Amino acid sequence: MTARRYDRERGHGRRETRSIRMLTVTGLGLDFPHVVQAVKILRHRTDLKTGRVTRQTIHAITNMTAREASPQLIGRITRAQWGIEALHHIRDTTFAEDASKIRTGHGPENMATLRNLAINTLRDAGHRNIAAGLREVSYIPFTRPLDLLGLA
Repeated sequence: MTARRYDRERGHGRRETRSIRMLTVTGLGLDFPHVVQAVKILRHRTDLKTGRVTRQTIHAITNMTAREASPQLIGRITRAQWGIEALHHIRDTTFAEDASKIRTGHGPENMATLRNLAINTLRDAGHRNIAAGLREVSYIPFTRPLDLLGLA
């Protein structure tokens, strides 16, 4: 069984078209024991300012049946992944998370929790740019962070 979906969006200075194709692959003897469907997503993105076109192909597999995972659902799931990537980008560029030397015990999870607390606290205080928010808070390091957390 094959299913398709086409989405078009315009925003953030670009036009994007996504084509999602899904194929049921059970019984083909693949080396993935629980795979039920294979997915191919083609993305064409045009920068409206420069006219530059980029193309990207994404392949995925899932253990969900066609009834459980329509092309629309798979499209939403893959789009949600970009939100996760955006958060990781903030954590890596602002907090240099990928360069962290903390690797043992619960240290990495604890630091990720503290970074998320800082990001969400700054966003709740109205900061859209987390790096700029951290700089502003650092100007009064002994009271401003506590003020943001409501502990001063």
